[in-house]
Amino acid sequence: MRLLEEWFPEFAAEFDRIDELYKEKRSIDEKTYQFICFALSIKNRSKPCLLKHFFGALEAGATVKELAYIMALTFRESAGGDDCWTHDALGDYKQLMAEGIGSRECCAK
Repeated sequence: MRLLEEWFPEFAAEFDRIDELYKEKRSIDEKTYQFICFALSIKNRSKPCLLKHFFGALEAGATVKELAYIMALTFRESAGGDDCWTHDALGDYKQLMAEGIGSRECCAK
């Protein structure tokens, strides 16, 4: 965001406005919110957000044991999603191999 704040401040300001709006309209408790954001931070590989929501969850009453569970759940659900997506994307790989599909043809489909 630092580049945006410098070169497109109007856009960066809208993020601040959105943050305020969803704080105002939030219909879940703070701890649940922090758990969701913590999991998303893991998936997005954002260290600043990960730290923010790890400590935010603790401040909201979470325990490290609960955060470890959220981590494990995020890892497990990610693995399941990766597994399903990969198998769906490959589809009938034996048929594709039999058809002689090569790496150059894959991007054309």
